[in-house]
Amino acid sequence: MNRPSKRVMGCLALLTTAALSMTACGFGGSDSDSGGDDSGKTTVSFLAPTYRDGADGTKALWDSIIADFEAKNPNVDVVLEMQSWDNINDVLRTKLQSESTTPDVLNIDAYADFAKDGQLYEAKDVVSQSVLDDFQPGFAKNASLDGTQYGLPIAASTRTLFYNKDLFEQAGVTAPPKTWDELLAAAQKISALGNGIAGYGLPLGNEEAQAETSIWTFGAGGSWGDETELTIDTPENLAGVEQIETMIDANVTQPNPGSTDRKDVINNFIQGKIGMIEAHPPTVGLIAAGNPGLNYGTAPTPTKSGEPVTLGVADHLMAFEKDGSKADAIKAFLDYFYATDVYANFVKTENFIPCTVSAGAVLADEPVIKPFLETLPAAKFYPSNNPNWAAAQGALKQNMGTLGQGESPAGVLGTVEDAANAGN
Repeated sequence: MNRPSKRVMGCLALLTTAALSMTACGFGGSDSDSGGDDSGKTTVSFLAPTYRDGADGTKALWDSIIADFEAKNPNVDVVLEMQSWDNINDVLRTKLQSESTTPDVLNIDAYADFAKDGQLYEAKDVVSQSVLDDFQPGFAKNASLDGTQYGLPIAASTRTLFYNKDLFEQAGVTAPPKTWDELLAAAQKISALGNGIAGYGLPLGNEEAQAETSIWTFGAGGSWGDETELTIDTPENLAGVEQIETMIDANVTQPNPGSTDRKDVINNFIQGKIGMIEAHPPTVGLIAAGNPGLNYGTAPTPTKSGEPVTLGVADHLMAFEKDGSKADAIKAFLDYFYATDVYANFVKTENFIPCTVSAGAVLADEPVIKPFLETLPAAKFYPSNNPNWAAAQGALKQNMGTLGQGESPAGVLGTVEDAANAGN
């Protein structure tokens, strides 16, 4: 194995806290080492997360897009590798140990640590100007570091409260809660129904603990910071984490929230076992597939004061420069993907909010997407353009589950802040 460069070692350090195991599936082979293979084709390796499981899930969608692209571009082969959100940081950490296994294109959330270490192409080098001009300005800004865009926003979502109307009626809850006090009271009434029913689904497992935590810290007026500074251990963020502990101590959540992932909470809600959850647009499709008769509604996220705020998330595509030989092939693939019809179909199928103006116009009246589009003005986002955010996010995933298991809210935030400051 090649000795890692200093730039690679920097990224390895930032990914340490996000890693959960050492599983890896390298692309390998000489195709990854240079721009082309013996047939004269250029091979582009692509590592992406699974947003939807199953035979007709995210992999099937990418397979279709890639097949259509390759039919139009016979000199480029796109080699797709899919990983779950549980594993992708760990797999990436291993791949980055060698340039030959580093993916050419990556779909993940944080990009700034790679950009800071000089590993990424600038966005202008791997997509046409027409694509750059099509990105919604807010998403483009969040994909930029020091004024230079490196990330390509691919999928956005916000969170909203999903609630079971039948359980509300049985528990005597007459309206969705707007404040934390109302949320706790409603969750207590629903939990009192018994039969294994939980009032509120609280996923603090490794899958996406940072998202659930952000819903509460943002709801207290907190923030994780911006491009230049992370703000972790603040009074507002502490108030949000303390409210999470209050929900646990009141026994209104599912058992063992610290080891429960988002997908499990969503599945239990779909089966009618949880009264309320915070969820994103793809949940609508999951309900339609898993329990179309579920009598549910959506409402704004409850906050400390009742003033509306929600979590906004934007994932990104990014391209690793390596020896610079694959820029043209990468640009052909990404330009094809961001064509209005292709990209709009991607976000519609995955039930995400589009990040481009043209796709937003096409999908403006889609019944699944429209309610979430309307929440964007009240959304706060992760500071994805801060190079230390990856470390903070990894620490949130690893440590939030210790709430209710002996660790204090202040202790958790202190640990996360230490990891963010250390950049690992």
